[in-house]
Amino acid sequence: MVYPAPHQPPQTEFGTNLNTQSEAEKQAALEAAAIEAGRLLFAAECQFFHGAQKLEQLPLPGLPEVAFAGRSNVGKSSLINALTGRNTLARTSSQPGRTRQLNFFDLGARLTLVDMPGYGYAQAAKDIKADWQGMMFDYLRGRPTLQRVLLLLDARIEFKPSDGAVMDLLDQAAVTFMLVLTKADAVKPNSLARKTAATAEIARTHAAAYPRIFVTSSEAGLGIAELRAELATLAA
Repeated sequence: MVYPAPHQPPQTEFGTNLNTQSEAEKQAALEAAAIEAGRLLFAAECQFFHGAQKLEQLPLPGLPEVAFAGRSNVGKSSLINALTGRNTLARTSSQPGRTRQLNFFDLGARLTLVDMPGYGYAQAAKDIKADWQGMMFDYLRGRPTLQRVLLLLDARIEFKPSDGAVMDLLDQAAVTFMLVLTKADAVKPNSLARKTAATAEIARTHAAAYPRIFVTSSEAGLGIAELRAELATLAA
């Protein structure tokens, strides 16, 4: 006679029995699983596969896309390199604003990373609108595979009008964007806490803003694992 198997309590990916855990332990197990999923995703091969300077040059929509945007010299390329664990994947430059095209990177055939041109270096908000109302805005508004925009802000400096102008455009494009503070290792803890709180307050004034603020340092590795985990939820 074959007897039915006894009911098995739910388990995490790592086999932990969730029914016997406290809420704190359950949360810790879920966070650990998310961190591991992010590590595995970004451990995959990542390669540049396309560059576009005009809308008609965009590659055909395919994998889910995550775009990286920010003021020139905010550390965008450094963050992409830190996430992927590759020092030269995205080119960094001592000349702010050097990247003038959309650069597409295939991450393990599961996610496309899009490096957008930097904005706002010695420019006013009205100049940003003029620059981004063309191809950039058309890309943001019309790309069906674009899942999230990561808008990078330098934790060391004050919020700029150009950042607000881009947030307004992202609201208009109805694209969810996530605010990411960079270079946080160069800021004292109390100042960083105030900066994070102020950034969260700004996010609450924008309809398309994601509620969680990510604090990172490409140099120290701060927040990299958590950001990988978040992006892994968007991957195919």
